[in-house]
Amino acid sequence: MKEKTLVLLAAGMGSRYGGLKQLDALGPHGETLMDYSVYDAVRAGFRKIVFVIRRDIEEEFKRVIGARYESAAEIAYAFQSLEDLPAGFQVPEGRTKPWGTGQAVYAARHQVRGPFAVINADDFYGADGFRKLSAALEDGSPDEFCMCGFLLRNTLSENGSVSRGVCELNADSTLKTIREHTCIERKEGRIVSTGADGSVTVFTGSEIVSMNMWGFQDSLFGFLEPLFSEFLREHGSEVKSEFYIPFAADALIRRGQASVKVLTSGDSWFGVTYREDKETVRRGLEALIRSGAYPEQLFQVKQ
Repeated sequence: MKEKTLVLLAAGMGSRYGGLKQLDALGPHGETLMDYSVYDAVRAGFRKIVFVIRRDIEEEFKRVIGARYESAAEIAYAFQSLEDLPAGFQVPEGRTKPWGTGQAVYAARHQVRGPFAVINADDFYGADGFRKLSAALEDGSPDEFCMCGFLLRNTLSENGSVSRGVCELNADSTLKTIREHTCIERKEGRIVSTGADGSVTVFTGSEIVSMNMWGFQDSLFGFLEPLFSEFLREHGSEVKSEFYIPFAADALIRRGQASVKVLTSGDSWFGVTYREDKETVRRGLEALIRSGAYPEQLFQVKQ
């Protein structure tokens, strides 16, 4: 069996939540959504966890979060910073934020060997997606990547509109394109997206959307650096431009350098898009615990 790594993108956590101790405790014993992802990944065969974080939150992150998992998996850290750029590039004046999820994955290049999955640290994906990614990575060749998508109807918020990347597939279930739709919501019994020009797109709810749950071979890093360099040549002088994972995947597909197999999870995705979503997530986790999908307490959580 191949050694598989889970890469969790957590560099935005300190700024997004106002401090690590304020990470949303949504499980019955203070568990965060990240706790459930690590638990599911370990069950699915991932033996190493790499947290991509910022240097300024390193000490607190290791103490409050990373220490929870040391008995479950090998733990490592990678650091996303403005200055971590391919040779020949510099940070433009006025830029204060890192360069997006693509750069976050690039930051993990020294910690990853072999197949690996990438997820957001603050989303709940469910066990099914990790099992499917693990199996696909076991069989993948260097130019075969994968993505676990979710049914659109399983990713909506009860409390407002959301943005989702809607996937278009080829006949062989590989990814053709991802198109971003903003302002998707349930309205009058339908799922609709309203464009900036007022145009309305109606969805069935069975569309597959990307929630940033990817599976790669470590050959990705050989592709990623030139793609990041290309992005910087075109957008490096912009203070807010970001290099996203889907942009990199789309470029590799268009150029015939790699294929992305699309897997579909039957689980519901949970996330806190709106403050009111927290109660919905808590109820969802409670239902999963009652069903036996998870134990009541995952790890010893430090308060």
